[in-house]
Amino acid sequence: MNSSSEVQNQKLTSQLDLDLDFEFDQPSGKLRLRDLLDISPTLTEASGAIIDDSFTRCFKSNPPETWNWNVYLFPLWCLGVVIRYCFLFPARVLILTIGWIIFLSSYIPVHFLLKGHDKLRKKFERYLVELICSFFVASWTGVVKYHGPRPSRRPKQVFVANHTSMIDFIILEQMTAFAVIMQKHPGWVGLLQSTILESVGCIWFNRTEVKDREILTKKLRDHVQGAENNPLLIFPEGTCVNNNYTVMFKKGGAFELDCTVCPIAIKYNKIFVDAFWNSRKQSFTKHLLRLMTSWAVVCDVWYLEPQNIKPGETAIEFAERVRDIISVRAGLKKVPWDGLLKYSRPSPKHRELKQQSFSESMLRRLEEK
Repeated sequence: MNSSSEVQNQKLTSQLDLDLDFEFDQPSGKLRLRDLLDISPTLTEASGAIIDDSFTRCFKSNPPETWNWNVYLFPLWCLGVVIRYCFLFPARVLILTIGWIIFLSSYIPVHFLLKGHDKLRKKFERYLVELICSFFVASWTGVVKYHGPRPSRRPKQVFVANHTSMIDFIILEQMTAFAVIMQKHPGWVGLLQSTILESVGCIWFNRTEVKDREILTKKLRDHVQGAENNPLLIFPEGTCVNNNYTVMFKKGGAFELDCTVCPIAIKYNKIFVDAFWNSRKQSFTKHLLRLMTSWAVVCDVWYLEPQNIKPGETAIEFAERVRDIISVRAGLKKVPWDGLLKYSRPSPKHRELKQQSFSESMLRRLEEK
């Protein structure tokens, strides 16, 4: 058996040598297959990056499959477009307008006339924020199923959830007035952040400012200690992901506060619309218009069992354990990437090293010729 195996291996080796010596006729000489294989690591790396880029897949919106491809279905699709844009959309705009009129006519008097009665003022403001969020959900014909006990205000607890869009906050806020940790935004969203949402204790930061991170950590610790503060909500991924994957949870913030972490899993049904917001390609206003011109936004929200850090467990391990719980419940795939990498570019030094390595391999082959 051993001798026959050796003979077979020798034949394979001889055949490989013959294959590698296969020559292509070129005007300037002969090019062997082994010349091409010398740069195969570079080609393999490049093709692998194109074929299996699990990072960019986390931030791509999957277009819906076309179904209006024949003469029978196309008229139905056209009818659906007319209904959504000519009937549903105006009705939803009216609903949202009525909601804002009710909200502002109540919020402004409460905010300014109850200045000396902070406890009562915060109670009314909390209710009004929940109300306007309910109007927002109604303007998308939101069909939301909540599973598990409703969050309550308690000291030393923080809620964490996977993040698909800013509407995650609106969907959660209509049930419970959370104080959310959120990136500062420009435009009308930024105006709401600095005025209305400040009243429920929301905390804003700028991810490009190092000083903001230090200030943010102190604010988080102070907030979770207060028994009368609204429950704290954090999206530890730090960016919007397309609801098919979960990227790494940041250990800083929720998992280093020495408090109970309450996971929330959010899963959108993409049968009517993809709720993913790609903030680099689309403004939040356009994102809302897309939701308001769809048939409905359908999703499930699970309030999961509270978790505490285990003895000997690091903050990173704690964050990964909570991510596991959310991913399993929502049916999301875990990937080992930091979501903030989508805001970064490869360093010039890294690009130069790759270019130098490739050029050296090519020059070496040319010199041998």
